[in-house]
Amino acid sequence: MRGSGTELGRVRGMGSAHTGAHHWLAQRLTAIANLGLVLWFIASLLMVNLGDHKDVVGWLRQASAAVPMMLLLVSVFYHVRLGLQVLIEDYVHGPALKYMALTVLTFLTVGGAAAGIFFVARIAFGAAA
Repeated sequence: MRGSGTELGRVRGMGSAHTGAHHWLAQRLTAIANLGLVLWFIASLLMVNLGDHKDVVGWLRQASAAVPMMLLLVSVFYHVRLGLQVLIEDYVHGPALKYMALTVLTFLTVGGAAAGIFFVARIAFGAAA
């Protein structure tokens, strides 16, 4: 007898919500992007004199450094958002607390990425010396 009133009976036959594939794919794509961008970042830093502030600022003023750095910021913060969203959805119980946690997570990750992009742009356009 289907749907006998138990938890399993209520869930049987409902199927998938079909919402996980996009999230899973986005996590994998941002992980791949992060790998490439972090390797670029490490290789770039090896070619810069990190002991001299002017050299680091000069490096970041180049479009070939500023654009990938902004991409790295966006990719890392989005990847963090996706991963922590899964943790919150799995381990935070109660709809109000879960909604609040996801809202705070969104504000923090968007704010962090925006601040990072602002500071890179500020250096790239010559405002920081």
